[in-house]
Amino acid sequence: MKARLGDILVQANIITQEQLLKALEEQKKSGGRLANILTNLGFIKEEDALFYLSKQMGVPSVDLRNFDIEQDILDIIPLSLVKKYRCIPLNLLGDTLTIAIVDPTDYIAVDDIGFSTGFNIETVLTTESLFEKAFIRYYKKSKPSSLDAFPLDFSEDEDGKKVSIQKARDIVDEDDIVEVGDFDSIVKGALENIEVVEEESSEESLTEEDAPVVKLVNGILLQAIQTKSSDIHIEPYEKAFRVRYRVDGVLKRVMGLPPKIKNAVVSRIKIMSRLDIAEKRLPQDGRIKLKLGNQSSMDFRVSVLPTIFGEKVVLRLLDKSNLQLDMTKLGFEPDSLEKFQEAIQSPYGMVLVTGPTGSGKTTTLYSALHQLNKEETNIMTAEDPVEFNLQGINQVQVHENIGLTFASTLRSFLRQDPDVVMVGEIRDLETAEIGVKAALTGHLVLSTLHTNDAPSTIMRLLNMGVESFLVTSAVVLVLAQRLARKICPECKEKIDVSPEILHKIGFPEEDIHNGLVIHKGKGCAKCNKTGYKGRIALYEVMKMTDPIRDLIVGGGSTEELRALAKKEGMRSLRESGLVKIKEGLTTIDEVLSVTV
Repeated sequence: MKARLGDILVQANIITQEQLLKALEEQKKSGGRLANILTNLGFIKEEDALFYLSKQMGVPSVDLRNFDIEQDILDIIPLSLVKKYRCIPLNLLGDTLTIAIVDPTDYIAVDDIGFSTGFNIETVLTTESLFEKAFIRYYKKSKPSSLDAFPLDFSEDEDGKKVSIQKARDIVDEDDIVEVGDFDSIVKGALENIEVVEEESSEESLTEEDAPVVKLVNGILLQAIQTKSSDIHIEPYEKAFRVRYRVDGVLKRVMGLPPKIKNAVVSRIKIMSRLDIAEKRLPQDGRIKLKLGNQSSMDFRVSVLPTIFGEKVVLRLLDKSNLQLDMTKLGFEPDSLEKFQEAIQSPYGMVLVTGPTGSGKTTTLYSALHQLNKEETNIMTAEDPVEFNLQGINQVQVHENIGLTFASTLRSFLRQDPDVVMVGEIRDLETAEIGVKAALTGHLVLSTLHTNDAPSTIMRLLNMGVESFLVTSAVVLVLAQRLARKICPECKEKIDVSPEILHKIGFPEEDIHNGLVIHKGKGCAKCNKTGYKGRIALYEVMKMTDPIRDLIVGGGSTEELRALAKKEGMRSLRESGLVKIKEGLTTIDEVLSVTV
């Protein structure tokens, strides 16, 4: 277990025990990071805070006072994300953007920044006060208004390489642009087949000239449903305007549109999701509900983000008909499923599901709630956002901008006589502490964390500030997961793989020499020539046994915890992937891409 910063500083004789207690008392009153409080109180120097924080987290650090960052680099990350995640871009090398960030363990921030910029993100540590000084230095000055101040365009050429604005002007594929007059033939009457629920007033205000854009947007949504996409990306560039779908976890470009219609398309989506069409400077979030025929419907979660060439729109498809609530079909190995079901049937305790964004955590939690959902059980959830409405479960949408946070919602839950509580995500110490106390006082608490694997989840809670004895008392089980694409059953075929490669990726000698058969998808019309159709989850299930609890309380490291968990019967994500390869469900490439 990583030592806490205060203990490290006391042991190094940088501060006294009395100073630590005073700083902790101040932290309890006003919140904030301990390093920043110690610096503000004058107990430690800035460089000491940076050095020992880096030592504690095991992350490289930088002193931002020693940098002179170019404007081109500063403009890569939107100002809203710089302020939200307390980060400064430092350097761009190829496809990798290095950022200095106050909390390098905030995987949501790293994912969000990578998603927004289109680059791979590498993090280094800085302190709160160093960030604030750098922010004043670089961002509190006047910004040029010309587009020439933004020399980087995150467009891609045909080889997938990022290109500059000037080069982007030369590579726009004119043949791939759909002319306005062709909209009707592309969407094939989509306007007549779908309708926006409770949105009649905006339909009436549409002019005759708007009809092609209405049909285009409806067609984009309808085609995404038909191709079973999980997300739609509508992205403006200087001389290009493209639409991409994410199918089975992979983004694919499906349409190029004339840049002159980008404002009309975005405005139409804003009207459908009831957003402010006049606000073009700030991110906005909304929701669209479409009715498909007489029986089915589809929800879209909408996110609008200002970029240098217009507003980018990402829509997440929330298809309740495709929500898999039978956990026996999610991808669990029998022994892992038994452990998970045993944990969620506990009368009290905390069950944590971890993994990056888009790894299927919500589906796993919903399947658990579905199994627990009985008339005699009071189930309450706090989610951001509520993705699916579950009959018989009390679901609350978190709104942090009005003070309805996970922590405040969870605190209110405990006055509502709950049996089972689900917290969409543990983001801070307050939420973690309330969740742990709820788990220790007769409630079953389900929640998620953004960590790489099950053992590191425990360290994340400890680093947040939860005491080790509380963690070991409350946590019953930790489950980490990833999603891997399944081989298309229509074009599945055997392939030859050398024993050396099989051994290198982790297969035991016994399997290799007993006729292990490896498969892949050849590619056919059913899978759109990809060789994959659908996805399956890989699971790492760590049950909290007495030896594991003793190791946590004794201060064991993540590596020691991982080794002991394996000894106690935990199958790692890689090992779960090898089982799926052996069963012919996925490929070696897929498992290698999502596991370490």
